[in-house]
Amino acid sequence: MEEDVDFRIRFSSLCFITDHVGFRGTIKSSPSDFVVIEIDEQGQLVNKAIDDPVYKISKVQPEPNNFAKKTKLDLQNLSFEERSNQEVSTLAGCSDDDQNHQSRSEKEDTVKDRASKGEEGKVDIISSLLDERTNELLNQFAGDVKEKWSSKTELIGPSPEFSLGRILDKNQRAILHSAIRQKFPFLVTVGKNSEIFVKPNLEYKELCHLVSEEEAFDFFKYLDAKKENSRFTFKPDTNKDHRKAVHHFVNKKFGNLVETKSFPGLNYNASNPNVVITVRFREKVHKHRKRSLVECPEGKVIHTAFTLRKENLEMFEAVGFLAIKLGVIPSDFSYAGLKDKKAITYQAMVVRKVTPERLKNIEKEIEKKRMKVFNIHSVEDSLRLGQLKGNHFDIVIRNLKNQINDSANLKERILEAIENVKSKGFVNYYGPQRFGMGRKVHTDQIGLALLKSEMVKAVKLFLTPEDLDNPVNRAKKYFLQTEDAKGTLSLMPELKVRERALLESLHRFGVTEEGCIQAWFSLPHSMRIFYVHAYSSKIWNEAVSYRLATYGSRVVEGDLVCLDEDVDDEHFPNSKVHLVTEEEESANSYAIHQVVLPVLGYNIQYPKNKVGQWYQEILSRDGLQTYRLHLKLRSSASGSPSRVTHGGRISAELPD
Repeated sequence: MEEDVDFRIRFSSLCFITDHVGFRGTIKSSPSDFVVIEIDEQGQLVNKAIDDPVYKISKVQPEPNNFAKKTKLDLQNLSFEERSNQEVSTLAGCSDDDQNHQSRSEKEDTVKDRASKGEEGKVDIISSLLDERTNELLNQFAGDVKEKWSSKTELIGPSPEFSLGRILDKNQRAILHSAIRQKFPFLVTVGKNSEIFVKPNLEYKELCHLVSEEEAFDFFKYLDAKKENSRFTFKPDTNKDHRKAVHHFVNKKFGNLVETKSFPGLNYNASNPNVVITVRFREKVHKHRKRSLVECPEGKVIHTAFTLRKENLEMFEAVGFLAIKLGVIPSDFSYAGLKDKKAITYQAMVVRKVTPERLKNIEKEIEKKRMKVFNIHSVEDSLRLGQLKGNHFDIVIRNLKNQINDSANLKERILEAIENVKSKGFVNYYGPQRFGMGRKVHTDQIGLALLKSEMVKAVKLFLTPEDLDNPVNRAKKYFLQTEDAKGTLSLMPELKVRERALLESLHRFGVTEEGCIQAWFSLPHSMRIFYVHAYSSKIWNEAVSYRLATYGSRVVEGDLVCLDEDVDDEHFPNSKVHLVTEEEESANSYAIHQVVLPVLGYNIQYPKNKVGQWYQEILSRDGLQTYRLHLKLRSSASGSPSRVTHGGRISAELPD
């Protein structure tokens, strides 16, 4: 099939299991020539309408506007993301219905009337909610923590904690969480089963190593108050390296919530280079977070499932556009797999913190971007990669021709090819879309750099331009020439979500090894592992070609075979894999369609023949070792075998 000369060159070493002459043609002449429909775990095509309309859901999911009319204290009773059933007070996120009170200031309007009258107000609130003895012990605990820190004594063993006891009323817990943090910014509060624990705030202690305790005290009070459009300014500082350390600390710990900038201080001049660091809340994150609170009813994060139809649109660009329209971030979306760009694709998706009604409201807006959403309904949880049965393809092949020097009837050649695939199957190669459409840089190259912990190289490969004159490539070219992340951001189109997320982090943390690590983690998990998977897919393709070139279609000693004939999945566990013995080879016990090869990962079994040796040699060629893969891939995917060949289930319509 002809699609791109560059791809033909890159895939020219692939081997096949038959010597059929075949024919030539062109695929993807237009997106409508390549239709991909996801098949869910129940074996259903996701483009089919479901019986559960969105209107049924509205009876159990209140409108967002109803939440907005509630007081902020009511909003506090909406839950935040659970973290191991015990949540330390944090600056963002959702937890269960107790731990949400750790959010440092959603209560500010409600608490304001009772707790904004200086420290006396805080004392009165705490005294009114705690008995005299508990209040006395709390003050003693706070004093002990400060005393140990002042004496430079390191705390040995687990961090000390003090229980305030169980407080059953959620509103009272919310108020108490906030009041304690305002009075004692060097402490954090932890909620567990209606009980509140108080612990030392180690981030406070860390900041005290960089600035005065007075500044640290005021800074954490500022964070907790979270007043919109407010700013906090550290004392003037003439030491550039020291300012850099403060910037780094604040951005590393709280970069998802606030941003820092340096400004000349009063009487700034060459002899008095005073510079102040100003902190302010990130407007977009703050707004998104409010929305997530609004749409978390009854202590549970909303998950809305839908089918996405997109045309000639990259997957991540589609997700980025939807995120902007819905006021969430790309990582709030989950899906079972990536789909082609130059195609019409249908796939199941789930978005967090968005009601079905809100998603339905943007239908007309997204049609302009060649997208459509339907089958909208509520679900309990997100999707995960691989949570599908497979994909159904409708492919149109145009410009049909005989192979060079083949004089046979073209129609007969095509029918022969179809029957050949039906009877003998085909090699289960990963296709070109797995490796990207770029000519200069392919996704597997980025994946290899990540596996080798070459983070700066990975980022620069990601931002390498193609030889095309458009805004995206001009922005990338500027970055490689200057490493000016801020300037590149001003050039990069808004809809390039991945590139902009990376550049924003590089601007915040710098184009250093550490900065590039932070930048890479600014991308959603599914995007990050895509590149590692691309490298392992490339190695798998090469392994299959080597296997077929070395042993052909016969099954030999040391091969891995799948014993379960009913397994249709592309990947399956090691427990279903068997190592072929010498006796089984002699008896021709297995067929080529049962042979599997491992996809790189941890805890995998390699063939015990020349193919297994080839894996070790190829990893060594690329500067990797098995033990290193074990460490690097553990956070992304375990290794699993994948079939060398697939049986064909093909139908075709031929021109007259």
